[in-house]
Amino acid sequence: MGTGCGCGCGGASARPSAFVRPRFFAGQLLTEDDLGLLVDYTTAKNRLHNRSLYGPGVVRGLEVACAPCGGGTVVVRPGHALDPEGHDIVVPCAESVDVRALVQEQRVASLGADCGEPCDGGGPRRYGLFVRYEESQVEPVAPYATEEPCPSPGCVPSRLREGFRFVIGRADADDHRHNPGTLLLAALGDLTRAEDVRNRDRRLGRHVDALFAASLAPGRTFRFDAADGKRYTEGLAWLRENGDGGTPTPQAARTTTEHVRAVAAAIARYDTYDRAGQEQLLRDYPDLAGVPDARGVLGAACERLAGTDTEAVWPNPLTRSIARAVVTETRARIVPAQGDPDAPLEVRLLAQGTPLSHALQAEFRADLHLVRDWLLGRLDLSTVDTDCALRSDTVRVDLPPPLPTPPPDSVEKVTAADLRQIAEAIAALTTAVRRFLTEAACAALSPPHSDTTDTDVLLARVELDGCDVVRVCFATREQVLPGGSAYGEWLPKLYRLRELAGRLCYGPVPRYRQPDIPAEGPVPRPYAEALLDDPPPTGDLEEMLCVLLTPAPGETPPKALHEQLRTTPSEVTDSHRELALLRTRVTELTSALDGLRAELDGVREQAGRAADRPPERPGRRPKEPEGAPPSAPAGPPARKPRAPRTPKSGETA
Repeated sequence: MGTGCGCGCGGASARPSAFVRPRFFAGQLLTEDDLGLLVDYTTAKNRLHNRSLYGPGVVRGLEVACAPCGGGTVVVRPGHALDPEGHDIVVPCAESVDVRALVQEQRVASLGADCGEPCDGGGPRRYGLFVRYEESQVEPVAPYATEEPCPSPGCVPSRLREGFRFVIGRADADDHRHNPGTLLLAALGDLTRAEDVRNRDRRLGRHVDALFAASLAPGRTFRFDAADGKRYTEGLAWLRENGDGGTPTPQAARTTTEHVRAVAAAIARYDTYDRAGQEQLLRDYPDLAGVPDARGVLGAACERLAGTDTEAVWPNPLTRSIARAVVTETRARIVPAQGDPDAPLEVRLLAQGTPLSHALQAEFRADLHLVRDWLLGRLDLSTVDTDCALRSDTVRVDLPPPLPTPPPDSVEKVTAADLRQIAEAIAALTTAVRRFLTEAACAALSPPHSDTTDTDVLLARVELDGCDVVRVCFATREQVLPGGSAYGEWLPKLYRLRELAGRLCYGPVPRYRQPDIPAEGPVPRPYAEALLDDPPPTGDLEEMLCVLLTPAPGETPPKALHEQLRTTPSEVTDSHRELALLRTRVTELTSALDGLRAELDGVREQAGRAADRPPERPGRRPKEPEGAPPSAPAGPPARKPRAPRTPKSGETA
């Protein structure tokens, strides 16, 4: 089994990256490597099944109870558990565990010294009692002599005994159960920023139909019907009745703004008609005869609203901007005696109850850039990649350039081209955000693969008072369930989430549909109800997000991930380049050295053949005559004897 999933620092992983099993055939020479590979294969497969199908936790048994005689001891009953690595931990019989000794051992290990009895005061102390998988090598035998260059000296263990030991750790141990909201938070990133983006996206979405309608029908008449007549009559009556006081209270200011918006929308629709159309409206709705007086009432109401503390009236800054646009556009387009005939787009936006002031237009442009930047950033960091065209569609959105922040009461007009560009950008981005949220919510239903270095299984939480165990609780430990403990906590939610996901994830990709504008006649556009309210989000997607992110009673809250942006210093990148050049040079030198070694081997082979060849003789010796004594074998010439040297004076012979 190859191991390609190391720790990143040269070490090997405990889990195989590819499973390899031996293949046997007739005449094969079996070694300990072949038999060991078979054992490793089956063991690794079983542990993989334990990790993936069941997850860590207690399978059965392993209840922890106080010892009959009290003191610092508890009793762990027989049972079976799976650790995060997939090891089977089997406790065959009841075990008496000395918690006091384990606490002492843990203190010695953490402090590096024995500081005496751990029964000091300070009130109750809480620990977690864990069971840990352990292996031991047993039954040593003497191996037969082999031709190995480094044989094992002495006896070698022939068995691996699977066992366990009990340890003490912190009481707030990590929980391996999977909450799907955790994956959703990982896709959304910082939840505060994600909520701000979603709120801005919703505000843009509430205006997009009105923006398209105004840009597609800049000179058309907007239909005035009975509902508009009722809003006009009721709103004007309320403003007249409550228009004598001073600066209104925050609650009264909110109500006044809503009535101003309703009356201004009705008068704006009235202003889109020509003279003949207005005369017909006066016959159908006699209350419209007081439109000139109603303009004055709106002007007085806007003056009272201008003196209020808008931040106290509208704590939400996004709603505050719309409320200011209501007042600004009403004063500029409706209050004058003949309205504002030079601003057809603004009047038709007011007619739908969705005013667009110059300041609000600047905010919309900034919001579009903010939403797209957030979405592209989440697509870069998120592991959710199931909508293959989402990123390219988001990049292709043509955003209008941002505007400098104007004064709140700015009354500059918008062109039809700019309004159409803003509307198209809003339609594309709001659809893209919905697609991203849908895919993120659906992907959160699948528990991810997780690597953990924690191999202990929590059995119980114990509370000590002095040296005595006073309480044991094992009800909150992880329990292996069908499908794995990863599903155990949110199993009650699973069926509802699957129903919602079936409608969202397998449905058609969300697309924006422009409002249908008839070719002739008045444009039938509804009035935007509750534009200044914060209505609760509705729909399958919003319900799915709410179910994922709202913990049920007793459920562990989803864990938000803290992202850290890291940049590589230039010194490190330069070192990487130099290292790559050195590696290339070493490869070239290694190739050259291999070539030299090949040439040297060839020369040695030629020299060996030349040494084995018999030497060539200059001529054949003459044949010896018959009866002659054999000649002496050829050899080196005899050395001439040397005369003895006469010793000099003072030398011994």
